[in-house]
Amino acid sequence: MFCLSSIPKTPLLSLSLSLLSLSLSLSSINQSNQSITLVSAHAIHQSETEKSNIRRGFVLVQFEVGAMAGRDLLLFLALTIVSSSLLVQKARGNSEGDALYALRRSLSDPDNVLQSWDPNLVNPCTWFHITCNQDNHVTRVDLGNSNLSGHLVPELGKLENLQYLELYKNNIQGTIPKELSQLKSLISLDLYNNNMTGTIPSSLGKLKSLVFLRLNDNQLNGPIPRALTSISSLKVVDVSNNNLCGTIPTTGPFEHIPLNNFENNPRLEGPELQGLASYDTNCS
Repeated sequence: MFCLSSIPKTPLLSLSLSLLSLSLSLSSINQSNQSITLVSAHAIHQSETEKSNIRRGFVLVQFEVGAMAGRDLLLFLALTIVSSSLLVQKARGNSEGDALYALRRSLSDPDNVLQSWDPNLVNPCTWFHITCNQDNHVTRVDLGNSNLSGHLVPELGKLENLQYLELYKNNIQGTIPKELSQLKSLISLDLYNNNMTGTIPSSLGKLKSLVFLRLNDNQLNGPIPRALTSISSLKVVDVSNNNLCGTIPTTGPFEHIPLNNFENNPRLEGPELQGLASYDTNCS
């Protein structure tokens, strides 16, 4: 059963509920003409004489309508605003829901871990494996070790408040979407132990809040993007067990990353010697 109390309250929806309550109360009034006066909360208790002197900034709207006509008008307004408010809530919430549902459609889910991902809900905050903040924005996607296969989708870049993208230990294939660079709040990107191919997008260097970047045990190729050296917050990088090439960065956060986090990349050479060799050597 539909319940208004489950809908996030907004000023627009609160107004509509007030109008609806007022319209219902008017149903018991006789059909004689009534003067329905709507004033600001500060002017409700003013006397009839004082109403003509309401100070600037107060709102005075008088409807001279019959009791039945007044009730019908207010009922129409209330229902119209409720409908509009629901549409606004649904459109806002589902911009993230649509992005996650696009991910669901791109994945094979034999264990039905995504069964609760219903695109018809107001927002995805009630879905399993999804965490939201107090404003109903998605902050975590936790789908590690879920027996998923398929590929990632560019729509993930629309999760503007996402902090943790945990998709490790699955069988996800395809490339890392460059659109992930739009996740300005991202702290952890864990895609390790999958079957991802292609290069590490250099655009990931835009993730200035990133702390954990774990891409190990995939089939990634190409050099380690030097744009990653500009992420001062980066503490953990693991790209071991791939097919990367070139040299290992030694500046910025990479100065403190242990060498075993780069091992088992047959074409990856030792730490970069500044000014002596191109970082993408052995990548052709």
